[in-house]
Order: sequence, then C-alpha cells, then structure tokens
Amino acid sequence: MRVKKSGLIDEGLWLLGTEESCVYLLEGSQSSVLISAGLSYILPEYFRQISSWGISEEKIDHIIILHAHFDHVGVVPFLKRKWPHVKVYASSRGWEVLANPKAISVINEFTLKVCRRVRGNADILSSLNWQWRDDVLGENLKQNSCIDLGDRHVEVYETPGHSSCSISAYVPQLKALFPSDAAAIPYQDEYVITAGSSFEAYQQSLDKLAGLDVQLLCADHYGYITGEEATRYIAQSKSAAAQMIDKLCLTLRKEGGVEPAAARLVKLHFQRRPDYFVHPDILLSTYTQMLKQFAHSDER
Repeated sequence: MRVKKSGLIDEGLWLLGTEESCVYLLEGSQSSVLISAGLSYILPEYFRQISSWGISEEKIDHIIILHAHFDHVGVVPFLKRKWPHVKVYASSRGWEVLANPKAISVINEFTLKVCRRVRGNADILSSLNWQWRDDVLGENLKQNSCIDLGDRHVEVYETPGHSSCSISAYVPQLKALFPSDAAAIPYQDEYVITAGSSFEAYQQSLDKLAGLDVQLLCADHYGYITGEEATRYIAQSKSAAAQMIDKLCLTLRKEGGVEPAAARLVKLHFQRRPDYFVHPDILLSTYTQMLKQFAHSDER
C-alpha cells in the first residue's frame, strides 16, 4: 500500500514535509535522525509538523543526506545553521559535490525553479536562510557505516546509479528501507526510473538492496510503501529499470539522436504526469544523461 499523507508511520518514525518532498524522522532512545533532507521550501511545513505533533527538536542529533541532488539536501543549510551541534552525513562523493561551487550554484538555481513550479512563486523562501554556501561541513558515510540511536540504529549501503554519490539507509529494527532515488520513484501507481549516472551501477545497487528484509519502504518522493508491495518493491524497481532501458533505446532509434529523443521523452512524461514536481528543464537533463548511456551502443 502506498501512503502519501505525512504523520506517524510506526512507533518513533515520522513522515515530514510534503507529498513530493519527503523527510523522515526516526527517534531512538538516545537521539533522533533526519533521513534525507528534501527541498528547502518544505521548511515552514516541517516546523509546523514537529510542533503540532510534539516531536522533540532537542533530540535531533543527526541528518543523513542520501545523495547530493538539490531536492534531497534542501533543509540542511538552514537546520545546520540553526542547530550547529547536529552532525550531517553524506557519502565522500556527496561531500565532493557539495564542496563544488558550480554544483552549489545548480542546487540553489534548481531549488528556485521547482519552488516556482510547485508553489507558483518562491516567496516562501524569501525569509529563510536556505541557500547552500561553503559553510556546511559533515562526516562521511560508506558501505556498512552505522549510526547508533540507542535502541535503534541505521545501516548504510552504497547504492550508486541514480547518482554517483547515492547511499541508502536501512533500519533493521523496523525492517525499513530508505533508498532515496536508488530505487524507483513511487509516483501514483508507477515505478519511475531515473538512473542518470549509470544504469549498470543502478541495477547492481538494486541487487544489493534485494537481500534485505523490507516491510516498509520510505521513498524521498510521494510517500512510503507498506505490506506486500514494500516487500517486492526492489524487484519491481529492477523490472521497471529494464523496461526503461528498452524505452530509451527504442526512442533513440525512432528519433535518431539523444537531443530529439530526450525532448520526446520529456513531452511524453508530462503528458502522462502533468503534476510531476520536477521542472521540465531539469527532467530534460536527466533524460539526456540516461540516453547518452545507450547512444553509441544503439548506433552499432
């Protein structure tokens, strides 16, 4: 079952943010962690939620960045400046991205684009110190890293493919997986694949996650999945990835090149999903990256 509504998921586990931009708060006996960091414009909603639901801010000692794209790092700068004691974690490659001035500029630019697309304007950001600069530092996570919360802990898996810096989190006490975009995005009843970095690595990462006992899958976009679908979600993501490869190669052959194929796929994407949160310009870049992985092989 797919659930988009924010609120309590299980004892000590909360979905915060909005339908299109999800952040998860996991409470342990000693401390709490934010898993993933959403888009910057969810900050007012985030604070309203933790206040109205009686969640303790003081226990939040950790924030995990699952990958360094703009829509997964948004609340970090504001919260790190508000709570200097909080430890922020990402993969080593993630920190390389977040230290790159060009990448920081893209993060801030894309944040404004999506805020205007979803909210109609960017006024909600005007009073927030939300921008990424060079003042946010943190710690590295890698395969088999572990964050101890007391009676619960978070295990880390390196899962590149969507991006080169992607990691996933798993909480064995809840059998809960947080794959970010390393697995399919659960838009409506679909499995949307965005393997912009490497389809080969993406499929290998899914194979790695397939060995976990998953009863709850917490996605970064469009909510979480429970029950039987959560158990088979990684397998379904693998099937959807194979279907996406076929679609990319077919469109390349029909359109004759990466640029027209990307334009065609973006048009089809929004015809089917008109309210999808990503700005068309950004999605065009994603499709271009995916198509380039097959352009030369398709020409042979």
